[in-house]
Amino acid sequence: MKTRVTEMLGIAYPIVQGGLARVAKAELCAAVSEAGGLGQIATAGLEGAAALRAEIQRCRTLTQKPFGVNFPLGRMDITAMMEVALEEGVPVIALTAGNPAPWIKRINGAAKILVLIAGPELAKKAEAAGADMVATVGYEGGGHLGRSDETTFVMVPRVVRAVSIPVLASGGIATGAGLLAALSLGAEGVEMGTRFVATREAQAHENYKQAIVSAEPSGTMIIKRSLGMPGRALVSAFAQQIAAREAAGAPAEEIVPMIAGSVNAIATDEGRMQEGFAWAGQCSGLIEDIPPAGEVVRRMVQEAEAGLLRLRGAFAA
Repeated sequence: MKTRVTEMLGIAYPIVQGGLARVAKAELCAAVSEAGGLGQIATAGLEGAAALRAEIQRCRTLTQKPFGVNFPLGRMDITAMMEVALEEGVPVIALTAGNPAPWIKRINGAAKILVLIAGPELAKKAEAAGADMVATVGYEGGGHLGRSDETTFVMVPRVVRAVSIPVLASGGIATGAGLLAALSLGAEGVEMGTRFVATREAQAHENYKQAIVSAEPSGTMIIKRSLGMPGRALVSAFAQQIAAREAAGAPAEEIVPMIAGSVNAIATDEGRMQEGFAWAGQCSGLIEDIPPAGEVVRRMVQEAEAGLLRLRGAFAA
């Protein structure tokens, strides 16, 4: 496959694995990249710069292909980790949340920069700041979303119209049909999170993976809306407690400890799904197995090609 994204990143297929906190480490990142997509190492959940350096170096023992490192802004001090990524010559850096402009300036062309946004206005700001590409996430997505409740199907073409740099579609995509749809909407690739959690290489508890496989779209819910940072998680007893406290008007100082990374880890790392919360998108309803990550990439390409042939047949008729 050939798009501006594949050419810019030096990858075979325009499929980017999301920066999944505590889940996306060297093994998952390398497996996606080795299959022709772009894997990412998540800095969220790592214990400092030395841990990131170890993951980067481990990744390079598993693949010689391009990969990225994902940085959440505004939730932790990323300065030391960013210096490590630049020292190690990481080819792609993804910036999520917060203001990417100072970090784009610091990177200063040393890596290709992907900025995750939600909607055309943020896309324009990212482009003006110097981003090489953006990924726009719709309401269906897992983890942190935009505040507008705008769906991927509507948001992607609006973002494509708003900027000249390549756009990745994110939110609700887990199959080759989703990839084909994203390309049809004007995107030049996709970024996926939930689908890659349910893979063998993902550093997630088996209970988390199985919960995604068994979930219906109605098995996810929005939390953190009262904090201005809405995110989609699997329905659990604890996630429902968070939502109930928000609905009751609880102050931020009461909600913030409930959504701490350590509480997230209770579900994602320890597998106690009802006692914590775990991010997942509505595409959980499309996920039926836990294959190797490379198989996900290969399967998506095959499905997209089969879908394209079917559409060509429809037009020929």
